[in-house]
Amino acid sequence: MILIGIVFFVKIHGDFVLVSGDTVSNMSLTQAVKEHKERRKKDNNAVMTMVIKKSKPSPVIHQSRLGTDELFMAIDPDTKQLLCYEERGEHPRGAISIDNALLADNPSISLHNDKQDCYIDICSQEVLSLFTDNFDYQHLRRHFVKGLLVDDIMGYKIFTHEILSSYAARIDNYRSYDTISKDIIQRWTYPFVPDVKFSANCTTKLEREGMYKAPETQQSRSANIGPFTVIGKGTRIGDDSRITHSVIGEGCTIGSNVSIVGSYIWNNVTIEDGCELRHAIVCDGVIIKEGATLEPGVVLSLKVVIGREFVVPAYSKVSLFQQPTAQDSDEELEYADNSSGAIDPSVADAGNKLNGGIVSESSQIQDWSSSQLGPGGAGFIWSACDGGCEEEWRHSVAPIPTDQLAKALLAMEEDLEIVNVQENALTPSGELKPGSDDDDSDNMDDFNVDTVDFEKEAEATFMRAAEDNIAVDDLILEVNSLRLSYNKSAGDCAGALFYPMMKLALESPYNTAVELQKNVASVVSKWHKLFEVLAREVDDQVCVVFHYISFEILAYSLIEINGNELFLCIVHLPASRRSR
Repeated sequence: MILIGIVFFVKIHGDFVLVSGDTVSNMSLTQAVKEHKERRKKDNNAVMTMVIKKSKPSPVIHQSRLGTDELFMAIDPDTKQLLCYEERGEHPRGAISIDNALLADNPSISLHNDKQDCYIDICSQEVLSLFTDNFDYQHLRRHFVKGLLVDDIMGYKIFTHEILSSYAARIDNYRSYDTISKDIIQRWTYPFVPDVKFSANCTTKLEREGMYKAPETQQSRSANIGPFTVIGKGTRIGDDSRITHSVIGEGCTIGSNVSIVGSYIWNNVTIEDGCELRHAIVCDGVIIKEGATLEPGVVLSLKVVIGREFVVPAYSKVSLFQQPTAQDSDEELEYADNSSGAIDPSVADAGNKLNGGIVSESSQIQDWSSSQLGPGGAGFIWSACDGGCEEEWRHSVAPIPTDQLAKALLAMEEDLEIVNVQENALTPSGELKPGSDDDDSDNMDDFNVDTVDFEKEAEATFMRAAEDNIAVDDLILEVNSLRLSYNKSAGDCAGALFYPMMKLALESPYNTAVELQKNVASVVSKWHKLFEVLAREVDDQVCVVFHYISFEILAYSLIEINGNELFLCIVHLPASRRSR
């Protein structure tokens, strides 16, 4: 089923809980409801309590692991009142303005860009009245929440409740669909996991390495099912096929020599021999003919047919229906906002019609002899929305491409250089220093000296630990001491240690690329606990891998950090680090 934003209400003694229908959570509402009721007794204007949780966005792409834009919140640290709510996507340059009155009226304000909105709200009856009075409200956050925050007449207030150990996240784009699915498979959402029976569906059995298998599946002995994979009831898998980090629905037929990686295959899908699927979504009833390939980010709608040996380009969206020429008015709704990467409702509507068998005869009879999808194919490739081609990767189930990370990293460094030049060019009074407009190059020589010193000291610390065979736990203590003295994050430490680790692997004897790869694996195997401790967040792990992305990659080794598989690259290390 394609998820569309749906709102439903549960009444709780006059107040109610407002939850987005695409939210997945195992949290208990008891404490949040209790706090809301206690506030209401003291202040009738406390009409909403918003559930939030910590979420560290990537410093490179300013995007959370759910594919959502970096969120800025201003919160009163004492009362937990929400004072400001802004998404970075609405401010392309990243500058957020705070009203002077907000600063004057609140003695203390805590600013955050590390919070995630769970779309779970405890509301009073006034919220319903406000929606009735303001019939033009279409977005719960963009219109309703921000409307209340700037309304000085009614005086209504919104407060926050932060959860620490519970799970809550919203699926409103393909990347969050992928991320939350992986969290479910890795049991972060317990008891909402595949092997716990909640309905009449058959019970799925948890096997080794996070693999779930339903009964009545047929798997060839030569087929290889990798970790963190779900296989649905009645699915058949042919000879020498390889499936890893994927979800396969019920009643699917998968031929021989098929490779499926990081993909979501829904029910009753047929994949013929020799096909390759990488990080794709395949909906019910799709047929993929022999030798076809789905490149990363592809989404196939219901009952599409991919022709023999056809290669579906990366990030393509394919449907049996031709792409509408006019924008659907429903796209004004929050759940259809293309800017947030939401799943297009027109595709869901097409799927519902196909499943229900109510497609008109004229629309069923289409000329597919010249199909865009190769010999025997059926369907149409939809073009990206206006201005959306460059951003398809942001909200895809596919990993972020290395070239996009490199561009984002370069842009971030350029922004830092501009900020540094501006700061160096100003006196404490705010006036330009003499000659500063012509001497920018001199200022850049001293750019981020502390960071360079920190990285050199981190390198020396690691190389000394390697020579003296110091225990990993003792090295972690030294690195943490170094981190505090330079006021760096754990992710900064992990990134700084990546360089000497690769240097150590390169300095070990080798004659071939295979031997070099073994060197990498050996070094990583011995010191991988450093990354388990210092790079717990996925975004930190990605930054570690691409810390020196401009270097030439010679070999790589696959490691696992906190349940996430990463490629650690062996790189050509020049005599000095790349110029900043």
